[in-house]
Amino acid sequence: MTRLGGPGDDRTSVGEGAEAAALEVADAVESLTRVWSLAAQAPTLRLSLHQLRALRTLETAPGLNLTALAERLDIGLPTASRLCDRLEAAGLLERVLHPHKRREVRLTLTTQARRVLGDVARRRARTLAAVLRDMGPADRAALSQGLRAFLAALHEGLPGPDAERRDPGPAASDRGRSDEVPGSGRPGM
Repeated sequence: MTRLGGPGDDRTSVGEGAEAAALEVADAVESLTRVWSLAAQAPTLRLSLHQLRALRTLETAPGLNLTALAERLDIGLPTASRLCDRLEAAGLLERVLHPHKRREVRLTLTTQARRVLGDVARRRARTLAAVLRDMGPADRAALSQGLRAFLAALHEGLPGPDAERRDPGPAASDRGRSDEVPGSGRPGM
């Protein structure tokens, strides 16, 4: 178990409530992320997590243009362009002119990219299966049930297509500036 409070803290549980559970889940997610990313690495082809995310995005939404890919990955357009340059140089991505819009370029996966994504999926499944085999049936069932509940709660809380992608928090006028009277929006004295 993880020592939650650092050196000298022998607690193995943080207590009750959503915040306490979030601390425990965050620790597990960090470990899972490490295992997940290591399983994705092939000795012959090293992909960054951004590159892998881009390939997975194009696999699920083929034919995106560069702007749409950047938006889906939540990265800047110059970053997305460099990312696609590297994927194209590695033989994983092709830029194809849109058949009806001459100025638009679609991004498509190559056969090699599809093969790489299949290999990554198989390595990840084998790695996860090895960990799950070490768990008892009741623990596997509880994990599965908990993950389904987590995903359901996550999807309920996601904004619809007409809402903003991220909650920006309070509006700038509500936050106040350091030279304003708190809550008034007027300059301080």
